Amino acid sequence: MKKIEDFKNGQLLLFDKPIGWSSFDVVNKIRWSIRKKFKVNNIKVGHAGTLDPLSTGLLVIATGKMTKSIEKFQNQKKTYVGNFIIGSTTPSFDRETEINEQFATNHITKELIVKVSKDFIGEISQYPPIFSAIKNKGKPLYKYARAGKNVKLKSRKITVFNFNITDIRKLNVSFEIECSKGTYVRSLVNDFGKKLNSGAHLTKLRRIKIGDHSIEKAFKIDDFVQLLK
Repeated sequence: MKKIEDFKNGQLLLFDKPIGWSSFDVVNKIRWSIRKKFKVNNIKVGHAGTLDPLSTGLLVIATGKMTKSIEKFQNQKKTYVGNFIIGSTTPSFDRETEINEQFATNHITKELIVKVSKDFIGEISQYPPIFSAIKNKGKPLYKYARAGKNVKLKSRKITVFNFNITDIRKLNVSFEIECSKGTYVRSLVNDFGKKLNSGAHLTKLRRIKIGDHSIEKAFKIDDFVQLLK
């Protein structure tokens, strides 16, 4: 069992974020659990790399003095597995919002899907989703989106190191992607649909690696809380 001094001096903890939780929810839960266990007023806790509430998987959490080094982990390569559906789009580029457009898919073949995937390897430009936590004038973009307000977005350079199509079942595509910091996979999926002369939106996303850290070594949140107790 760790002592409070261990958490203050700095611990790196791996968690498997469940669906429906924000990354901030996980940080709050871990901070609250440590404070309750050791009866302390405060303990620094931060995460390296945000996951959307509808995404699951690896979240790197740092405590105490280790939070000063958190940027090092934020800058490491990240690996995800996921699914997207071809033929329809949503305003958020995923399942957070309802389908707003339908597109033709008769021309789409497995060969075309694999061919298009090669166009997304390397350094590319992408626009972040309007439904995101990126701030504009101190306000998260999703708040503008939910209010129906238009915001001029700036593109950003990201790098895709590997993008493999792992399964194709009609219009349901499974993939694995290794990419740089700042990559919005749902934006990439939206662009993928456009490249197919159709549309696409993300239906499932799970982060499985950050640098050398793997999901196999991650705590379930409840297991960590019980371990503290």
